[in-house]
Amino acid sequence: MSKTLLWPVFALVVLAHWWVPGSMIWNKEKVLTEGTTYKFQSAPVDPSDPFRGKYIVLNFREDHFKVAGKSNLSHHKRVYVTFITDKNGFARVRSVEERKPVRKDYLETTVRYKSEENDSSTIYLIYPFSTYYMEEFKAPQAERIYGKVRVDSTAKAYALVNLLNGDAVIKDVYINDTLLQQVINTRNAIR
Repeated sequence: MSKTLLWPVFALVVLAHWWVPGSMIWNKEKVLTEGTTYKFQSAPVDPSDPFRGKYIVLNFREDHFKVAGKSNLSHHKRVYVTFITDKNGFARVRSVEERKPVRKDYLETTVRYKSEENDSSTIYLIYPFSTYYMEEFKAPQAERIYGKVRVDSTAKAYALVNLLNGDAVIKDVYINDTLLQQVINTRNAIR
C-alpha cells in the first residue's frame, strides 16, 4: 500500500473511532433534552445481587401489561410501549403495540415473556434502562441505602426516565423524593 493512500485510510479510521461514541452521546443527550420525562416506581430486587460493578440494578413495578383475551406477542418480540401518568405521578403502561406509535414518547423494547390466563394475557417487558451508573466510590454506600429502601414498604424509590422516539435515558434516581446522590452526600457530611 502506498504512503499516499495510507494517510487517508488512517484518517478515516481515526474519524470513525471518534464519530461512533460521539453519535451515541449525542443521541442520549437529545433524549434527555427533548424527551418526555416519566417517573418509574422501583420494585424489590433479589437482595443478593443489587449491584454489579459501578451501577445499581433497578427493577420496576410497572413492567407488565394485561390485555383481554389471548395475545399474539411472544418471547423476545419487539414491541412499542406508551405510558400514562397516574394520580401519584408514576408511569403506567398505556399500550403495548407491534407498530411504532405516532407520538414521540414511546419505548422500543422486547417482550420478556407472556403469561396467559383463561380470558386474558399478561405481557412482561424488558426495560433497557434497568441500570443506573454511579461514581465508583459512592456505589457501596448507594448499595446499602437502596437495599434498605427496597425492603421498606413505607419508603419510596423511583427513577426519572426520559423517553423519545423509542430511546430511554435515566435522568436520576430518587429515595423518598430526594436524589440518591444527595442522600449519599448528606450521609457523608454527617459522618
